[in-house]
Amino acid sequence: MKKQQEEFYPVALTIAGSDSGGGAGIQADLRTFNAAGVYGCSVITAVTAQNPRQVAAIRVMDPEIVQAQIESVLSALAVKAIKTGMLGNAPVVKAVSTALKKYKLPLIVDPVMISSSGSKLLDEAGLQAMIEDLLPLADLITPNLPEAEFLLGKKLADPTEYAVATQALAEKFQCNCLLKTGHALSGDKVSDIAVLDGKVLLLTSPRVHDLEAVATHGTGCTLSSAITAMTATGSSWRDALYAAKAYVYGSLCETAHIGKNLDGMYPPLEDYSKLVSLRSYQPAGSRKGKRNA
Repeated sequence: MKKQQEEFYPVALTIAGSDSGGGAGIQADLRTFNAAGVYGCSVITAVTAQNPRQVAAIRVMDPEIVQAQIESVLSALAVKAIKTGMLGNAPVVKAVSTALKKYKLPLIVDPVMISSSGSKLLDEAGLQAMIEDLLPLADLITPNLPEAEFLLGKKLADPTEYAVATQALAEKFQCNCLLKTGHALSGDKVSDIAVLDGKVLLLTSPRVHDLEAVATHGTGCTLSSAITAMTATGSSWRDALYAAKAYVYGSLCETAHIGKNLDGMYPPLEDYSKLVSLRSYQPAGSRKGKRNA
């Protein structure tokens, strides 16, 4: 009788900074992994002193300890998917890239280069290291609009340009791409654009109104970690994006009251997937019918 192949519980790895306030970074990633039924492990790239309203201090880890953490985890655990978030500086970006080159695992890169408000989160050397060393390793990248503009070297002034920009990023880095455009579009819907295996898709959920700005802290981290968790369980990219969008929407609908006049995203108790759509997208007046995932 042949020995059956050993089966492991789904494991996902996050490589990111610690958010002492718990809303984003490693804390949000591990909370999301757990909610998805995935065993989460982590590599700390930076320690921050922050809460949802402000960042008081940041200490980036030495690249040697970052690389040692990656090697320690991947040499022993049966990791099924990896995500990267805040990396801090060029030496850490290069250390992460060097370590991950040895492993053929699904890699989701949330670039964390430029904030939604336009502030740079990496210096010039770090930005170049991200472009040259890490993004080419990715299977899926999840830039926001300022990051997409930087990576393409041009402004995206009109929503009609978003689909073309997403295609250009997917082609440039030879990977799938999810362009996070939700904050830029008005109305009752929040839509992101994805290119998966060359196909353009529109990923949409209802907009949650009457939320304080701080209550949305961590949406980007949560989205990319939810995609990573679903990938670790064996979901296709399409199914992973669909489930992740529903999870983020639910987390905004079911925020927890965590301080005086302060709410934070929290794993939802309800299933919000029926309120999310993922369909083929033809931005230039296509008459094709809607196709839900």
